[in-house]
Amino acid sequence: MLSGSCLCNGVQYEIQGELGDIMQCHCQKCRKANGSAFATNAGIPTTAFTLVQGTELLAEYESTPGVFRVFCKQCASPLYSRRPHMPELLRLRIGTLDTKINNKPSSHIFVGSKAEWFDICDDIPQYEERPAV
Repeated sequence: MLSGSCLCNGVQYEIQGELGDIMQCHCQKCRKANGSAFATNAGIPTTAFTLVQGTELLAEYESTPGVFRVFCKQCASPLYSRRPHMPELLRLRIGTLDTKINNKPSSHIFVGSKAEWFDICDDIPQYEERPAV
């Protein structure tokens, strides 16, 4: 089991199971939502995610039609994103995990729109956009 929380600890969650592939997304929307060069996300089955506390603190923003970014409305920590047309999957912002993990990022996505001031200095695969599944 994995557990995580937002910055103010008002939202707490648990995950029963493994994280999917960890991807570092360099698209402009992820950069803006996280205030950083990229967002680090992992897919998880919706059924594996349990909100332990803080339901009343959750808010969401539809950043692209059909893509909802879920965050704590008290501290603004980005927690995950969801897509109604893919109800079986959440994209967890793994920086909110409290449990230590050994998983490492498997790819950089949307490098075609990465921040010009950031250099990717590892050798994991890079994709101009999202790779085909």
